[in-house]
Amino acid sequence: MMMRATRLTLLSAVALAALVQLPAAAQAQDAAVEDGAEEDAIIVTARRQNERLVDVPASVSVITAETLANTGVNAAAGFAQLTPGVTIVTGTAEAGDTQINIRGINGARDAESSVALVVDGILKTNTAQLNQVQGTLRQIEILKGPQGAIYGRNAAAGAIVISTLRPTDVLSGEVTARYANENSFEGTGYISGPIGENAGFVLSGYYSTTDGFFRNLFLDRKVVDDQRTWAIDGRIMADLSDATSIDIKARYADLSGASINFNSVFHVPAFAGVNPAFYENVNDHEFRYYSNIRPTNDQTSFDASIKLEHDFGSVGLTAWALYSKVEQALTADGTSADFARYISAALPTGNAGVAQCFASTQALAGYPVNPPGAIGTSPVPFIFNPATGSTFGAYSPTTCDGTQYQTRNQEDFSGEVRLASNSDGPLQWQLGGYFLHINRDTGVSLGADLGQGIIPGLYNAPTSSNPTSLLLADAFKTNVYAIFGSADYELSDSITAGIALRYDIEDRSSRSLVPTATDPFTGGPINPGQAFGAFVPQSETYRQLQPKITLSWEPAPNTNIYANWGIGFKSGGFNNQGSGAIIAANNAFVGSSVLITDQYDKEVSSAFEVGIKGSLLDNRITFDLAGYHTDIDDMQFFEFFVGSFGLLRVVSNIDQVRVQGVELNLTGRIIDGWRVFGSVNMTDSEIRQNSSRPSTVGNKSPYTADYTINLGTDIEFPMSNSVDFNFRADYRITGPTWFHTVQNAESPTLFSGLLPISALALPAFVGNARYDVARREAFGVLNLRAGISGDNWGVAVFAENLLNRKYLNEVIPAIEFGGSFASPGARRLIGVEGRFSF
Repeated sequence: MMMRATRLTLLSAVALAALVQLPAAAQAQDAAVEDGAEEDAIIVTARRQNERLVDVPASVSVITAETLANTGVNAAAGFAQLTPGVTIVTGTAEAGDTQINIRGINGARDAESSVALVVDGILKTNTAQLNQVQGTLRQIEILKGPQGAIYGRNAAAGAIVISTLRPTDVLSGEVTARYANENSFEGTGYISGPIGENAGFVLSGYYSTTDGFFRNLFLDRKVVDDQRTWAIDGRIMADLSDATSIDIKARYADLSGASINFNSVFHVPAFAGVNPAFYENVNDHEFRYYSNIRPTNDQTSFDASIKLEHDFGSVGLTAWALYSKVEQALTADGTSADFARYISAALPTGNAGVAQCFASTQALAGYPVNPPGAIGTSPVPFIFNPATGSTFGAYSPTTCDGTQYQTRNQEDFSGEVRLASNSDGPLQWQLGGYFLHINRDTGVSLGADLGQGIIPGLYNAPTSSNPTSLLLADAFKTNVYAIFGSADYELSDSITAGIALRYDIEDRSSRSLVPTATDPFTGGPINPGQAFGAFVPQSETYRQLQPKITLSWEPAPNTNIYANWGIGFKSGGFNNQGSGAIIAANNAFVGSSVLITDQYDKEVSSAFEVGIKGSLLDNRITFDLAGYHTDIDDMQFFEFFVGSFGLLRVVSNIDQVRVQGVELNLTGRIIDGWRVFGSVNMTDSEIRQNSSRPSTVGNKSPYTADYTINLGTDIEFPMSNSVDFNFRADYRITGPTWFHTVQNAESPTLFSGLLPISALALPAFVGNARYDVARREAFGVLNLRAGISGDNWGVAVFAENLLNRKYLNEVIPAIEFGGSFASPGARRLIGVEGRFSF
């Protein structure tokens, strides 16, 4: 704690010194600087109005069209890599599974996102769309800190504001194709032009396919991280009159590929003397895949929107409506082999699954699974049958794991009406209302593996070839009503103050979709929670006022010293019914005390930021320095449980978390055509209170990197009158990261409950796990790109992760299991790219 306080004190002192000195330096510049800066100014819409980036009283990272072209990024994973203080986990379990962390606030899996996605002024509503390609991109703005008062719901951590190509005045188009190792191909293209005198269109297409980096050794196929996706985006814009315009958009996307890209890693130190792999550091794990089930992931998404803008003179009206539908499903091997779920049957209909488990184990005895695993001639766990038993690990080649089928479907409709001032006076204001209706259903189904594949259904009869053994399924309905407004007033030529307010009401309800049925293996209900009472519909209303206050002082034309404070909000919700009862029963057996309920609370954060931004030396150096402090109440956090009951995904709350840090961005133009840039973010976080796991108080906020560092350069110079040379290098370092609240601590596990009653007859503490080896270590990724281009063509070579750094994408500790589920990051990709435009 003392080291944390000392570090933050030093950082604050540095920031304060800069705040005092830089304005003086800026004021000393020649008046010509203003003209030069104006010429190079980046225009953003961070406050829903066009203004210079330097004038925005908040931290905003901008990825311009030039940077998009020079880096080749086109989705949130790439945006995050270029942005300090932002990290992302995506695609580890399924394509729509994306969590973005901005300055210590993370979007919990299975809850709402903490980052708003706004595309061409319209708020997207489904977190599954966060890492999708959103048409032909022209500019990306990443806003940090609570943005709910301006951009709406689920913007507690920030917002990603995307601008796409508008229709062109003449027929034009572009096609880009790239090919790299692992049989990776990506193609993008658009065509745009006028429709009559006052209208135009844009039609964009995207296609991508890859075999992935990893091979399933048992199936002898590259079906671990393979993926194919395509999308079509259409846009029509028209001026209905001199004062009225309309913007109509539609997009459809289809994805298919693999899912559940994880290996299990054990953390039981007492067993390390028998085999060191029982206490393995996640960073040292060698990834090997051998499940007997080919994992699949299918996702389709469709959305359509219409936006109307009308100029009344001094007031402008903006109204839009959005319809969205996303359907996604995955199939994969199960995790139940080590929990002996399918080695006995309570009902005759389960005998076929038991016989298949024993037969496949005997046939695969001695198969080299990841250590400390070992397949014996019997599927009975090793601790109960030391002579011939097995330790499988997750996703084994036998049928004893069972199968899993998961669905997440959402259909929603939203709309907004907003009035805003159009005048050039000292007061700028906005006022509006918002509505959203969501229908969402989720399901997790485990089934016995009879060696005949997966039947893609949440419930399959006991006499089927894939009988359901566990089912969690619920339907959720949400209605959101909100009103908002903001006002910015120029107190003088150099001082501006602003206030924004938003009031949200979210009505939520859920009902169970689980039928009354019996698990043929345990003899209990297919949802174990039903054993503790019948499920009844649930409902709750969440309300929150979200104010934001800003103050900006411009001591020189291109320097802005600012401060802002705001409240962030994310609605509470419901876990699958029965979750709390299942975990309570598991606690009694394991000896743990984690508290999980069927309902989780809303998350509310209070964030303060102070900073300075500007330019020096005739705009050759630009800078942005900020410090921030955030207090979060009831931070939503994803927990993953596996055991004899199967698997369970839930959202819990961390009562109080404090986050604070500093961030610096610098860009320098060495000579015309050569830029260097760098940024650093340092974040200190602490759990202050956690009733779900009280022993974690004092630990760091999960999914929050201690620091991020970005370094890079880009060079562009003419080789001739018609050919330019381009070079870009980006090096990103991501600091150490914990993914769970349990960190340097020991915790009882399933083994703690089993060992005293096993053949080994060991005391319970021998089965305890220690999670000090579950932290992802710091890693750096180097991307390079070089090419030549003309007016309407370009060719380039590129390398992503050139040094082939074997880092981890995500680590999900399953505390009561005794280990973690780890997923690898992308490996080296080297390829070529060609572009043609007209």
